[in-house]
Amino acid sequence: MPRVFNFSPGPATLPEAVLRQAADEMMDWHGSGMSVMEMSHRGKEFIAIHAEAEATLRELMGIPSGYKVLFMQGGAIGENAIVPMNLIGTNGKADYVVTGDWSKKSAKEAKTYGTVNIAANGEPSKFTAIPKQSEWKLDPAASYVHICSNETIGGVEFHWTPDTGSVPLVADMSSNILSRPIDVGKYGLIYAGAQKNMGPSGVTVVIVRDDLLGHALPVTPSAFNYQTQAEADSMYNTPPTYSIYIAGLVYKHVKANGGLAAMEEHNQAKARVLYDYLDASSFYSNPVAKEDRSLMNVPFKLKDDSLDEAFLKGAQAKGMIQLKGHRSVGGMRASIYNAMSMEGVKALVAYMQEFEKQHA
Repeated sequence: MPRVFNFSPGPATLPEAVLRQAADEMMDWHGSGMSVMEMSHRGKEFIAIHAEAEATLRELMGIPSGYKVLFMQGGAIGENAIVPMNLIGTNGKADYVVTGDWSKKSAKEAKTYGTVNIAANGEPSKFTAIPKQSEWKLDPAASYVHICSNETIGGVEFHWTPDTGSVPLVADMSSNILSRPIDVGKYGLIYAGAQKNMGPSGVTVVIVRDDLLGHALPVTPSAFNYQTQAEADSMYNTPPTYSIYIAGLVYKHVKANGGLAAMEEHNQAKARVLYDYLDASSFYSNPVAKEDRSLMNVPFKLKDDSLDEAFLKGAQAKGMIQLKGHRSVGGMRASIYNAMSMEGVKALVAYMQEFEKQHA
């Protein structure tokens, strides 16, 4: 059976070259006589895999030497608790910018560990725009300022980096990490679940500035203490070894295909094809402010939502899956992460045009 065009918001499609290499190495990694799945995390084979993955990620993102790279577990949902457990102890306060369902959940979780100030909230606009920074009410005494750089449900994305002065900026980049170059030095901490742009579910990458280590609350489990994990090179407990291995292959694939500048060009071109069609159509609509539209997740609605099931059924018949929108907003959503090809996006637009002609 031919591969489908998988528009899932995550776990998401992966580069075919990565999947083929993983398949080739499944039974015998580099003459070791064993699968990566079977390796001891303390053996020389996996230590080499881990070191190469970190080194390649550092090179791709230009991560400065004053930052630790941790490979952890728990996903972004886990980090909603792990971040405040490690950072809010500086003074017990943190600022959160709420731009969608995920940052809203982040803020709610953080309230368990300290005082949370909602510095800005996009909910009045139904999360269709990111509040201008001039409207933010930041606390200069906050331990950190938290944002979600791309909201997968509402389809809004930061295309700029907030200026938070001396207060560390923390970003959940789960759904747009590696999609374009960023200046890591403008952030105190970046975290990202791998299952959208970096690999399979199971590993969460944390990039944390050295001076933010060592402030964990007493209740912080040792496995979730950034300093403990940094001192143990992410191996205080058994890390998600196979997920790290696949992430490392993805990093090498991105590097071999032009790095993050090439990814940005690729992603902008794909998004332009889809948004241009949506803007020209009266049958489909996208509610997001143009300047805040996500390059990764494109929500859209049909003029008549009674046609939703027919649209999804027709798409699946043409080899396009996971286009149903999140249950909280309905409609459709096309997630077009790094590994989604231009061919896939053009096939979607061609189908949308065909469906519109049949039902307009």
